Amino acid sequence: MEKLSGDVTKEQLIDDFKVVVADAEALLKATASQGGEKMAEVRAKAEESLRVAKDKMAEAQAALLVKTKEAARATDVYVHENPWRAVGAAAGVGLVIGLLIGRR
Repeated sequence: MEKLSGDVTKEQLIDDFKVVVADAEALLKATASQGGEKMAEVRAKAEESLRVAKDKMAEAQAALLVKTKEAARATDVYVHENPWRAVGAAAGVGLVIGLLIGRR
């Protein structure tokens, strides 16, 4: 999975953004009873912005899902074509991890 900055992944960013959108929608619903033409304009603009943001996040999530499935397929094909290399690589990674844990 592609890392952004620090330990934040795209998946975590999408999840966090969904929470923000849900909170914004709740805020819009809570202020629905507030009167005034200016408030209605602001609410309509915010709803449109949220709709656009939700569409873009859905596209990003779909693209991330496609990339993840492609990576899984490529890994599956590689392991089936080179089973002993895969076993050797897994053993090597396990050895390195074991050594690092044993040092602590």
